[in-house]
Amino acid sequence: MEGLQRMNDSLQFIEENLDSTLQIEEIAKVACMSKYHFQRMFQMITGVSVAEYIRKRKLTLAAQELSHSRARVLDIALKYGYESPESFSKAFRKAHGISPVEVRRTGINIKAFPKLSFQIQLKGEQEMNYKIIQKDEFKVVGKGIEISMGENNKEVPLFWEQSNKSGWTKVLAAQAGVMGLMGICLDHNHKQENMTYFIGIEKNSEKIIQDCEERIIPASTWAVFEVVGPMPHSIQNIWKRIFSEWFPSTGYEHGNAPEIEVYPDGDPNAEDYRSEVWVPIIKR
Repeated sequence: MEGLQRMNDSLQFIEENLDSTLQIEEIAKVACMSKYHFQRMFQMITGVSVAEYIRKRKLTLAAQELSHSRARVLDIALKYGYESPESFSKAFRKAHGISPVEVRRTGINIKAFPKLSFQIQLKGEQEMNYKIIQKDEFKVVGKGIEISMGENNKEVPLFWEQSNKSGWTKVLAAQAGVMGLMGICLDHNHKQENMTYFIGIEKNSEKIIQDCEERIIPASTWAVFEVVGPMPHSIQNIWKRIFSEWFPSTGYEHGNAPEIEVYPDGDPNAEDYRSEVWVPIIKR
C-alpha cells in the first residue's frame, strides 16, 4: 500500500503550505503520480476534488485565526490566497454560513473541515477479478450530460432512470453490439470540477440514431473489472475499491482516457447481474 502512504505525504505537503499558492502539479509530484492520476485518485477516494479540499482547509484555518487572533481580516484574506476582503467574505460565507466580521465580533462556533488522512487497512475483501486488454480506437454514439464530480453517485443513476423511463435506452440497446450499453466518463475538468457522463453504444453502422452524438474513444490499455450485483451500489463499490485498493497496490496509474461502464443484457437489479468497469491504465 505504498501508494496510499504517498497520498498521505501529499496531504501533509498541502497542510504545510496552506498559506501559499499550491500548485496541483507539485502536490502530485510529492505523491509520485501524474497530475491527472492524482486528481482522479483523490476525488474517488475522498469524494471531494483536490481544489475543493484545499479551499475548505484554508477557510477552516482562516476561521480559526479570526476567532483566536487579532490579525486584520484583510491580512487573513491575503494570507490564504484571496485578493480582496470581498472575495474572501463571499467564499467564507459560502463555507461557514456567516461572514468573517461576524465571527470576529461574536466568536461564534463555526464549521471546521478537518485534515484528511488515508487509512491503510486490510479488510479481507473479496478478490477483484480483472483482466488487462488492449483495444484500438473506436467510436460510440449516444448522449451525455455534464455532471459535478462530487455528485456523480446521485446524478448518474438519475440520468439512467430518466433515460430508461423515456424508452431511449431501449431504442439504443436494440442497436448495440457485443459490448452492449455503456456509461462513459468523459471530459474530466478538474479545474471546473465537472465531467461528461455519456450513455451510448459502440458505433457499428452508419445508421443514424435519433438524438445521438458521436464520440471517439482513443486506443488504450484497459484494466477490465468484473462487477457482480445490483446497480448502482455494486458498480459504485467497485469504483471505490479500484482507486483505494487496486491502484495503490499495483504498478499502474490512470491512463488519462475515458472510463467505461459496460452493461450487458440482463436484469440490473438482480443479485447475480454481471457488468464491467473499464479503466484506462499506463505502467508507472
